[in-house]
Amino acid sequence: MPKLKVDGVEIEVPAGATVLQACELAGKEIPRFCYHERLSIAGNCRMCLVEVKPGPPKPQASCALPASEGQEIRTDSEMVKKAREGVMEFLLINHPLDCPICDQGGECDLQDQSVAYGRGASRYHEEKRAVTQKTMGPLIKTVMTRCIHCTRCVRFSEEVAGVDEIGALYRGEGMQIATYLEQAAKHELSANVIDLCPVGALTSRPYAFEARPWELKKTIGIDVSDAIGANIRLDSRGREVLRILPRVNDDVNEEWLADRARYLVDGLTRRRLDTPWLRVDGKLQAATWAEALAAVGKVHPGSSVAVIAGDMVDCETMFAAKKLANALGSTMLEGRQTGLAYDTSNLAAVAFNSTLAGIESADAILIYGSHVRDEAPLLNPRLRKAVKAGAKVWLIGPWWDTTYPATHLGDDASVIDALPEDVASVFANAARPAIIIGGGALAKGGLGAGLGFAARFNLVREGWNGFNVLHFAAARMGGLMLGYAQAGGIGDIVAAAPKLVISLGADEVDWSKFANSLIVHIGHHGDKAAHAADVILPAAAFSEKDGTYVNTEGRVQFSEKAVFAPGEAREDWTILRALADAFGVTVGFDSFDELRAAMIAEVPALGAEGLADYGAIPAIADHAPASGVIGYAVKDRYLTNAIGRASPTLQRCSAELIHGVFQAEAAE
Repeated sequence: MPKLKVDGVEIEVPAGATVLQACELAGKEIPRFCYHERLSIAGNCRMCLVEVKPGPPKPQASCALPASEGQEIRTDSEMVKKAREGVMEFLLINHPLDCPICDQGGECDLQDQSVAYGRGASRYHEEKRAVTQKTMGPLIKTVMTRCIHCTRCVRFSEEVAGVDEIGALYRGEGMQIATYLEQAAKHELSANVIDLCPVGALTSRPYAFEARPWELKKTIGIDVSDAIGANIRLDSRGREVLRILPRVNDDVNEEWLADRARYLVDGLTRRRLDTPWLRVDGKLQAATWAEALAAVGKVHPGSSVAVIAGDMVDCETMFAAKKLANALGSTMLEGRQTGLAYDTSNLAAVAFNSTLAGIESADAILIYGSHVRDEAPLLNPRLRKAVKAGAKVWLIGPWWDTTYPATHLGDDASVIDALPEDVASVFANAARPAIIIGGGALAKGGLGAGLGFAARFNLVREGWNGFNVLHFAAARMGGLMLGYAQAGGIGDIVAAAPKLVISLGADEVDWSKFANSLIVHIGHHGDKAAHAADVILPAAAFSEKDGTYVNTEGRVQFSEKAVFAPGEAREDWTILRALADAFGVTVGFDSFDELRAAMIAEVPALGAEGLADYGAIPAIADHAPASGVIGYAVKDRYLTNAIGRASPTLQRCSAELIHGVFQAEAAE
């Protein structure tokens, strides 16, 4: 590890570090525009200039200069100060003076650094360059006259997302950043370029002119649009969440966020259930809470009660519903809405055991029945990292564009038991082999076949566990930990024909199979379940309550309440507590703290943030063969849940980016 001096202070830095990283380790702030920790080094903005000895008597770009033994680095000399002022002066030659109407105002790197490192006045009076407007789709608003050519957006699209959609056109002063052929940016991570852009060239189209950053209350939350559990920040004003941004968590989402998770925010205020409803003579009629609860209490279902949990439900809600069902004498709980029925007796056999960060070190990967880009967009960049490090990837299931080299082995689930010899040889000799089993394979008996694959190729060994199940629903692992699984899946509940079915936001269920049951829907959007329900009790969305969520790798995470639920809607646990009174039973809690304490007492893992310990996967010597053509659960990556289907932005994304139906603006 080389030793060097930064402003006279000697420090030791890791081998391979750059001068910029060395300065940061020494506690010095180095301005930059093009440099980003997760992207390749471009070295084209020249803002990070420092003075380095030994070396030429001129400032040097610290981001592209390797740190070496004996260097003396100056970050505060007069030469460095003048050089940075000169660079900033050049950057501002063509930059328009539109800060008052720019959405980046208040959180703009160019603003901040021009104040800290720039001159007090400009010496240029010539006309500024203008760039024609670009079209990057319904999510990204472009004002490319502001662009300073840092190329962060270009590098992100090529290196992280793996989609070559954005690049530089022309040369010199005529250089422009644009999508090729003026097409929209269509990939599932496209809006991350908004966070990366250090100026106002790329901003959020749906959020344009909505608010200034200092007006917003910031609340930490967890994304519920898939099972990755991305860490997010909810920015709200008053009683409305105005935008969702990613938070940095290297173990989960790094600092990226899928477009679906980012832009379902405007669906939180539309199609909301904000008052109770009762079905009278086949038609839903608005009611009071007292009337709705009394109507449910008159049912007297005995123990003929079932609870079906939706994909976005928090653990506290599922636990409260479980206690209510248990108090009524029922154990019919299910969270796999679409009919999956795999063995859940060992949770290690249904978790992502490699961990999301750990899969990057795998050297042979079989993706079995999962469309990763649709089901877990933030996992795909990690698989790209594994491939860049030398991993080989094979795919069983209908082909999809992986964005990295992968070999397609077939569409049928049975292929896993008849791998070509060359493929089997690679897995047999791999140091860190891995399998990723998706819902498409689970539906065809793929769990047993996957466990057999793990035993055959020794996927679990000292310091490595390559057996992974990739779920799609944010509530799945938490539900399985709380017992939301029947041996035969939801088919067991259909066969039991319960008198009362409680839906916890379960909008993907085929409700026609419960024609003889009283359906009580506790949910927040007027979606599929609300159309079938006999009683609707309006509840809070994920942004309107505290909650615990467990992602596909078994990581327990906590989300906080950002705003209050609209109208007469109430937090789910309070509704279930009121139902207990209506039925005349005791559930053992009267407050949220008591509820959470009871849940943790029953399932201690839900009380500690971090990875839950599920033990070892079962050793299976023999298994029933998987069979059938695999089908993927996600048909439209933007409209996978009730909030997304209520979002005008995601509806437009679906129409334009997937179905090719262009929606004209009002002015057009």
